[in-house]
Amino acid sequence: MTSDIDVVGMWVTADGHIRQELRADGRYDEARGERRSAYTGRYTVTGNHLDYVDDTGFTATGDIRDGVLHHEHLALYRESAADHRQARR
Repeated sequence: MTSDIDVVGMWVTADGHIRQELRADGRYDEARGERRSAYTGRYTVTGNHLDYVDDTGFTATGDIRDGVLHHEHLALYRESAADHRQARR
């Protein structure tokens, strides 16, 4: 049996341009630069894999590997994680 990884919280790119909040209610809100709520929708977690469905119907996927969220072509780090602070340097 595989348990689902905890993904709830704020995930950000190393440059801080993309900020993706994964909420406990299964919703996400993604900001891009100054554009707040650029993308919103819902997500599900199976093991370390995420499936996203945008409110417009667009779908995407992601995987958590070594504490990093690989979402399509992006690498996002937990905002509070040391890895994020290291990546920003």
